Amino acid sequence: MSDLSEEDAKLVALAKQARARIQAREGAAVRDDTGRSYSGATVELPSTSLTALQLAVAQAVAAGARDIEAAVVVTNATNIDDQPITDSSSTPTPVHICSVKGDVVASTIVGS
Repeated sequence: MSDLSEEDAKLVALAKQARARIQAREGAAVRDDTGRSYSGATVELPSTSLTALQLAVAQAVAAGARDIEAAVVVTNATNIDDQPITDSSSTPTPVHICSVKGDVVASTIVGS
């Protein structure tokens, strides 16, 4: 995590906590344009499925976020669907994919 800013390292911690809380496949955290953070974990129910990133972004939007400043997804996967960021952010947004240990395995800018 040493490559991340202090604020993004906090997102990693929130995403790890969200994942661990329910032992989900993924955990995610986003920071909005005012500095508020939101986290979520994968939801898999018979009637509803949400990725951790979808849930974190949905919580931010529901709380009134106008833009997403940064996002982190903690997962075993090598890539993620970043469409929730594209849908909710009007500015280029860094998205970091981290291992379940919190190490950054990939970073990209969505919307650039």
